[in-house]
Amino acid sequence: MNPAKDRMFSRLALNALSVFETIGLLVITLATVVAGVIEVRTMVTAGTVTLADLLLLFLYLEIFAMVGVYFRSGQLPVRFPIYIAIVALARYLVLDMKSLDVWRMLGVTASMLLLAAAVLVIRYGHVRFPYQDVPNGRDTPP
Repeated sequence: MNPAKDRMFSRLALNALSVFETIGLLVITLATVVAGVIEVRTMVTAGTVTLADLLLLFLYLEIFAMVGVYFRSGQLPVRFPIYIAIVALARYLVLDMKSLDVWRMLGVTASMLLLAAAVLVIRYGHVRFPYQDVPNGRDTPP
C-alpha cells in the first residue's frame, strides 16, 4: 500500500462527496422554496390561514434552518431532524385528530414524547461531554 496514493484517493473521494452533498442540499433548499411558495399561494387563494398551514410553513423554516446550519458549520446537528419530526407529528395530530382512534393518538403523542426526551438526552450529552474540535488542515484518524 502506498500511503501517498491512498491519501490522494481519499482527498479526491472526499471532494467528490462534498460536491454531491452540496448539490443535494441545494436541491433540498430549492424544493423547500417551491413547496413554500405553493403553500403560500394556496393560502392566498383560499383566503384563510389554518393552524395546519402554519405548522407546514414552520416545517419548511426548520428545513431552511437545518440546511443553513450545515452550510455554516459543515455539521448537521441531529436535533434538527428530531425537531422536524416533532412538528410533523403535531401537524398530523392537528389534521387528522377527528379520524384518529384513541390508540393511534396515544401512539403519536408517545412518539412525540420519546422524540422530546431524545432531544433532552442529546442536549445533556452535548453539554456534559462536549465534542472535541479537530483543527482545520489536520486529517482525522480513521
